[in-house]
Amino acid sequence: MTSPTTKLVQSGIAWDPAYGAVVPPLYLSSTYVWPEADVASKGPYDYGRTNNPNRDLLANALAELDGGAGAVVTSSGMAAIDLVLNLLPSGAHVVAPHDCYGGTHRLLAARHDQGKIRCDFVDQGDLDIVRAIVTPGTDLVMVETPSNPLMRLTDVAAVCDLAREAGALSVVDNTFLTPLRQRPLELGSDMAVQSTTKYLNGHSDVVGGVVVAKTDALTERLAWWANAVGLTGSPFDAYQTLRGLRTLALRVNAAEDNAKAIVAFLRAHEAVTDVYYPDAGLATQQQSGPGAMLSFRVDGGADAAASVMKRIALFRLAASLGGVESLICQPATMTHRGMAPEARAAAGLDESLIRISTGIEAEDDLLDALEKSLASIRP
Repeated sequence: MTSPTTKLVQSGIAWDPAYGAVVPPLYLSSTYVWPEADVASKGPYDYGRTNNPNRDLLANALAELDGGAGAVVTSSGMAAIDLVLNLLPSGAHVVAPHDCYGGTHRLLAARHDQGKIRCDFVDQGDLDIVRAIVTPGTDLVMVETPSNPLMRLTDVAAVCDLAREAGALSVVDNTFLTPLRQRPLELGSDMAVQSTTKYLNGHSDVVGGVVVAKTDALTERLAWWANAVGLTGSPFDAYQTLRGLRTLALRVNAAEDNAKAIVAFLRAHEAVTDVYYPDAGLATQQQSGPGAMLSFRVDGGADAAASVMKRIALFRLAASLGGVESLICQPATMTHRGMAPEARAAAGLDESLIRISTGIEAEDDLLDALEKSLASIRP
């Protein structure tokens, strides 16, 4: 069987039907010629919002990578999540993790306040809680594992089983791990979403998202809604993301190796009180690797955390992840600032927490930068 790494490299290669270009060309046209003024004569492409060759190439590559029947490429990761919500009836019951990404929490809370959905945010690490809240009246169960930013794990297979038994759809945000480290559809999910902004593109220069569906019927529904509300991604962004996708395996492997070294360093450091990294327990059952995201706390709380981030070199202070460069952030004031204070408190997010997206720089340089920044707060 062909390796995922080989499939990634070969996606779209030598596809060009016009001139045989090895790399697929960029199609920027917003509209396409119809041979005749009737639907029967229309070619595969008619209008850029509806379909585009570059977007199709990326969607096909991502569907194959995730083992899905099809995929819809969107303009952002949040657009991908909102696309899934469009599948639901008015007033639908949604069950989501209480410690999910701040943007996801903000969107779900806003839709709840509008009365468009009824959303319960629960601790999905406790299956008894999930079992009690997911009922035959539930329409969608959303999972994010590892959670952002505390790296808490959810048993994907178990939660998706509960959703299926209740007649609900299930979707897993797999942005942190990518299908190279976790395959939600194989674990029982109906859909998998990712922010392609992150690891799939991998160079911090494109914003995008994707929903991969397990069935053709679900893919068709997603595509209909994406076209109807205009959530589809741009041709150029799809072109760039497919280019980045070819090196995904190399980048994920290198970044994960660096993350493991950083975690070992932090766990042994006297100024570090807690390290959060998904490399044990459930992670070994449903993941093929721990990934390159981690978070930690230092002795001295919020003031000490601020000192570390102010003094650290090499790691850039920015609210994103998954690029070739290493980033550091304070989730409570950056990536999760859109959550209500009480919601952040319930999720265990405070200003003492530091999150790292490990890049592919030399391991020694990353460790040296951390050592020097932690030296300022060593007890």
